[in-house]
Amino acid sequence: MKTLFSILIIWLANHLPRVKFFNERRYVLLKMAGVNIKGKSMILPPVIIAPSGRSGNIYIGENTFINMSCRFACPGSTITIGNKVAIGPNVLFETVNHGLIYEDNKGRGTFYKPIVVDDKAWIGAGAIILQGVTIGEGAVITAGAVVTKNVEPYWVYGGVPAKKIKPIEVDTHEKTI
Repeated sequence: MKTLFSILIIWLANHLPRVKFFNERRYVLLKMAGVNIKGKSMILPPVIIAPSGRSGNIYIGENTFINMSCRFACPGSTITIGNKVAIGPNVLFETVNHGLIYEDNKGRGTFYKPIVVDDKAWIGAGAIILQGVTIGEGAVITAGAVVTKNVEPYWVYGGVPAKKIKPIEVDTHEKTI
């Protein structure tokens, strides 16, 4: 019954209009559906959680922005997204994979590994984040990248598979007015 309730709440969250009022409050419905959301975040619909009954495997920090049509595939492992993360549209988070060798009556087998996105990261539109990956703090993933390995903090990664492109210069001095 809890799974049916979660599915219905996710459906409702996905079908509310994309207007500021609902965009700023949709995270509350997703929390009701079992997504672990630390604080206020903006999440645009539709949000795809596969399978829907595993919404409890998703952890989202506060002040995070998730654009429309992002998929969270977390049937056997977790997806953890930090604070102040920006995620573009159509980003896929895939915690499941299969073996390369097909065995009769067994198939390819399935394995799961968690995904972690640290604080202040930015993931561009259409990127794919695969199982077992950690994206470091402040890192940027370019649009369309396929991330298969860990990403260092404050670096830009892009391509298929994603590779280091350039460091991000961080000004550690406070600016005064």
